[in-house]
Amino acid sequence: MALEDGRFFNGVSVGYDGLSTGEAVFNTSMTGYQEILTDMSYAGQIVAMTAPQIGNTGFNQEDNESLVPRVQGFLMREYSPRVSNWRAAESLGDFLKRSKIVALSEIDTRSLVQHLRTHGLKRAVIASGDWDTKELIAKANAAPHLEDIDLVGQLTVAKPTPWTEPCAWMSGNDNSCNKKIAVFDFGVKQNILRSLVSLGAEVTVFPAASTADDVSAFRPDGVLLSNGPGDPARLGNVVTQIQKLLGKIPLFGICLGHQLLGRALGAATYKMKFGHRGANQPVLNKLTGKVEITSQNHSFSVDSATLPPEAEVTHINLNDNTVEGLRHKGLRAFSVQYHPEAAAGPHDAEYLFGQFLRMEN
Repeated sequence: MALEDGRFFNGVSVGYDGLSTGEAVFNTSMTGYQEILTDMSYAGQIVAMTAPQIGNTGFNQEDNESLVPRVQGFLMREYSPRVSNWRAAESLGDFLKRSKIVALSEIDTRSLVQHLRTHGLKRAVIASGDWDTKELIAKANAAPHLEDIDLVGQLTVAKPTPWTEPCAWMSGNDNSCNKKIAVFDFGVKQNILRSLVSLGAEVTVFPAASTADDVSAFRPDGVLLSNGPGDPARLGNVVTQIQKLLGKIPLFGICLGHQLLGRALGAATYKMKFGHRGANQPVLNKLTGKVEITSQNHSFSVDSATLPPEAEVTHINLNDNTVEGLRHKGLRAFSVQYHPEAAAGPHDAEYLFGQFLRMEN
């Protein structure tokens, strides 16, 4: 595995035989590798896990966040070939090979993560087989920057699609809301959709290129702006459609959707040095004074200094004081940078779905 700046890491292939390029990132979660591998927000990225052993629970049929994984590569310190979980249908290695994901074990993930924290995220190449180091470094330098790829256009649904599957683990389920929710699909996690259905919502997923008129014709009670990969600055047309919906219908943004709502309100976004990825990020809810432990996956952030006076920062990250949530004081629109569906991760923020569904149209 080679980075564009010349750093090189040797490992043992445990996945698909091949070569792949992407942006090297790291995730600090102790578990949840299945959700990470199938989360479309990781499209274009090579993910390194900081937990020392990965794979012991295998892969099951229930916890996928998408039908087709989009991650570009997977790195771990130690791969566990032994599977010990009653729900497992296959091993992690079998999934990686079947899904054509290049993966390496025996990587010095501690050194890699320290390098990325110090020098920032890097383009990288991951390969199995006998390769020349200089050749791989050259391929990493020739790889496109993540900001230059239309990832959302590659992932979104082709047409409006109903979603009816609930989830079984949400606490205090109340399926009596009877709200129609339109979801802009920028790479939506399936557990977001399951969470809405579990609370009684009628959910329809719309392509990212849908217009405000397309969504309004559905006559929804609310619009959710989903998570997804890439740079929000690429999605200017989406921002325009969000601006057309502001004030006309309740809006709730998650992750990329949060960044897009911020841009629709007039704020700027920027790329972070190494982002937030993990299931243990502490966030202060400024409205309640409580701290939430949250699951996160993002490289970009809303610049609080560029928010207009009518937009209020509601949540901040306690590690670096970056914006984790905002709302418009006069319009029915709010968003969070983290993931309230909490799969796999803490359940501290699942209340946000109920907050969204209680907003009056």
